[in-house]
Amino acid sequence: MEALFFGKFHSQLWFVLLISFLLSLILLLFYHSAITGGDQNNVVTFLVNNFVNVIQDRENKSIDFAVNSSHRTITLSTNHHNSTCELTTNKNSGRQVKVSQEKNEAIEHISPSLDSCSGRYIYMHDVPRKFNEDLLKDCHSLIKWFDMCQYISNLGLGPKIENSERVLSSKGWFATNQFTLGIIFHNRMKQYKCLTNDSLLASAIYVPFYPGFDWLTQKPEWKRMWGRDHFLVGGRPAWDLRRQTDDDSDWGSKLMLLPESNNITLLSVEASLWNNDFAIPYPTYFHPSKDIQVREWQRKMRRMKRRYLFTFTGAPRPNSTGSIRGELIDQCQSSSTCNFVSCLHEAKKCEDPLKVLKAFQSSVFCLQPTGDSLTRRSTFDSILAGCIPVFFHPGSAYAQYIWYMPRNHTKYSVFIPQNDLKDRKVLINETLLRVPKKEVLAMREEVIKLIPRIVYADPSYRLESLEDAFDIAVKGVLDRVEAVRRGIKKGKDPSIGFAEYNVTKF
Repeated sequence: MEALFFGKFHSQLWFVLLISFLLSLILLLFYHSAITGGDQNNVVTFLVNNFVNVIQDRENKSIDFAVNSSHRTITLSTNHHNSTCELTTNKNSGRQVKVSQEKNEAIEHISPSLDSCSGRYIYMHDVPRKFNEDLLKDCHSLIKWFDMCQYISNLGLGPKIENSERVLSSKGWFATNQFTLGIIFHNRMKQYKCLTNDSLLASAIYVPFYPGFDWLTQKPEWKRMWGRDHFLVGGRPAWDLRRQTDDDSDWGSKLMLLPESNNITLLSVEASLWNNDFAIPYPTYFHPSKDIQVREWQRKMRRMKRRYLFTFTGAPRPNSTGSIRGELIDQCQSSSTCNFVSCLHEAKKCEDPLKVLKAFQSSVFCLQPTGDSLTRRSTFDSILAGCIPVFFHPGSAYAQYIWYMPRNHTKYSVFIPQNDLKDRKVLINETLLRVPKKEVLAMREEVIKLIPRIVYADPSYRLESLEDAFDIAVKGVLDRVEAVRRGIKKGKDPSIGFAEYNVTKF
């Protein structure tokens, strides 16, 4: 009984001291704010993000902060003995946030200017489920010729891969379909550390809307910048959302040709020629939950023995007059240094993550010609395997993934103009053999360094220090919106250069 009494007394004393310290801190900050004319919103934002971490103890307590704009009152309430306290202030602006943090987090430096989410808050629209998650219930019909049901499992990552051949590392591998990016991104956004329920605090607005956004223009968040701070994620090439006809039986939709779409940024696996389209990586098979999984995989790729000079995994396009794939396959099959994996006669190999990654791991270079569109998921699979990509069109990567790849494309890839291949002016084998070994090693290292940037982490977790493809996409959107916002402040027309058709883009 004595131990129990002193345990309870110690816990209560700790809590009283902590609340006293918090009140003193709030008084100090608002006194400073009153003198300097600081913004109360920043103070409250700071308190929520940088101080309340310590309130969450081993019993998983939560804390509520409320700033009442009419009564000018701050209310602090916790679930520890239903304690509350109030503090009257001289400010008018209001904010209400509910925070529940994990246990034993450290207090950061006490300064409102160090709010780690300042300028990075994102508000996610509460979209009716019928516009996103309910669509997945009819997974058999999501794609006309393909059953997607197994691929929407595990938050869009697909089934876990059995690593019986030890081609992969121990954890983080899934049979991910290349068109599930919208689902993966939505689930990652739910874990975004700077997500806010206050749209006024947000620097950008995310729309988790899979098919369209006809309801958006009625929302107050839209009218703030008429949608120019909104962004949408599409799991297919942007061209699929820019159908030129009104015939619903034609491929794709007219989503991005609607008048409202001129004011929204589209992130997709392949951008079109409109300036409000931005390409982000296709999902790969690797979705790490910890930084160490990424670093272990990078070390494995550095040690890999590569017995082929180059590899091509794909199929010809005999009905496409501009395709170079026939010539590329002919050159590959006639060279003892090339490994050709046919997706026409050995289709199952191309659908097997282990077979694909094993082929890329065994090669120094991986050929990435255009196919049904300019880009390929294969590009990111090859980078994941530490294989140096060889491109034949600038629209396959250089003009697409501008947030992800080095501007100097010679640092990580080889470029062979497709017209030179069509005219048989070059031999792939000879071109690649001429690359000095020192440059090959440097390019491979650059490719391996890109791996964290082109993978999407498991949505159930959060990487500690590495930025993945999701993080970079969010940063790109925030920078874009901020540039538009600065332009508006300077009196510039925000529509200029925003959603224009740009024939020089690729």
